[in-house]
Amino acid sequence: MIKKVCVVGAGTMGNGIAHVFALHSFTVYLLDINTDQLKAGIENIHKNLHRQRLKGSISEIEEKNAIDHLFPTTEASIAFQNADLVVEAVSENLKIKQTVFHQADQLCPSDVILASNTSSISILELARGLTRPENVIGMHFMNPVPLMPLVEVIKTKHTSSFTLDTVLRTCEIIGKTAVPSNDFPGFVANRILMPMLNEAIITLEDGVAGVQEIDDIMRLGMAHQMGPLLLADFIGLDVCHAILEVMQKGLNSRKYQPANLLSRLVKEGKLGKKTGEGFYSYSSMKEIPPAPKSFDLST
Repeated sequence: MIKKVCVVGAGTMGNGIAHVFALHSFTVYLLDINTDQLKAGIENIHKNLHRQRLKGSISEIEEKNAIDHLFPTTEASIAFQNADLVVEAVSENLKIKQTVFHQADQLCPSDVILASNTSSISILELARGLTRPENVIGMHFMNPVPLMPLVEVIKTKHTSSFTLDTVLRTCEIIGKTAVPSNDFPGFVANRILMPMLNEAIITLEDGVAGVQEIDDIMRLGMAHQMGPLLLADFIGLDVCHAILEVMQKGLNSRKYQPANLLSRLVKEGKLGKKTGEGFYSYSSMKEIPPAPKSFDLST
């Protein structure tokens, strides 16, 4: 039974995952080697928990209980040695993720489950060379984690039925709907989503319509909660670019080649909402189309 969770990476996804586990009374070690990011991640969890309480989604006792279950640390040995489940949520980079997994494999108890929040990288590749590939699985949470109900669960040919069943039960405990996917680049969610976002960028690049027009057509005409260009900004243009590159290489198809405009914006450091500029400018709230409620913890 999972009682203690180590979340590796205190960025947007990592602190969201830690938030959800702590809210459901799991002991959570939030591990990040960057002290500034670790501090920012904990502050973000506190802020979002407080917003949930003000909205009436959780009680004051639940808010305090979640905070009491959070243990930020930069010490991998402490976090890994105390974990029943490790959820890796670092950058979408194979080498970085493999480094985390190999370190966890060396330091964690023998029965620990090693999960990756990767949105595109092969789980089998992450398990390669580990002493316990049967304990490795994918847990792809959606952003923002506290609000989105889905976890895409990815098993490999080595993943044991015990590991799969334990993860499915754990998802249920934290109030998420677990939906299985096989281990292909991009899995289901991003194999479908990313080509659509990329095509929206190509449509803009070709001059078919402007940013707002493309988003309005997809939002109002296709009943999407958020237009594709705004969604790309919220995900992070660097993340979209990385996922497309993984799928292009893994599926050996130019269909997934990142749009030239996307590559240019990433090179210029215009990564979307997190940097203040992407397809939209975030310097003034008046310039930002309102996000749907499911994407905004403050509403």
